[in-house]
Amino acid sequence: MFKTLLVTFILGGITISSSAQSLSPQVRRTDLQRHNISVPGLEAFQVRVDFDPGAFAPSHKHYGEEVIYVLRGALEYEVDGQAPVTINEGGVLFIPAGVRHSARNRGGSLSSELATYIVENDEPLVEPVD
Repeated sequence: MFKTLLVTFILGGITISSSAQSLSPQVRRTDLQRHNISVPGLEAFQVRVDFDPGAFAPSHKHYGEEVIYVLRGALEYEVDGQAPVTINEGGVLFIPAGVRHSARNRGGSLSSELATYIVENDEPLVEPVD
């Protein structure tokens, strides 16, 4: 049921406001949409994240699940201390709630991801992890 809701939401293509935020000068986040979903107490949040060549998003975690789709280039992810995995353009990665992870663009050109989060209403989206 949850998978069906998630796929329906993603394929629904609802677009709302756009606001750019910077995680660092080399990693930029653009909030695309945030909506309550049909599961009481949960909302879906979509963000485009652009990584300049060599850019690194340090270890962090989210209070909800994250589904990553690489829009452009390739990104290397380290999830919960496991060996790094490279996801190429068109590839996807699922990160469970509360799991520590980081991302890096090891390529020589811009790489981008579409991140979709399913989180509890009014919870913070991200928490840095040492």
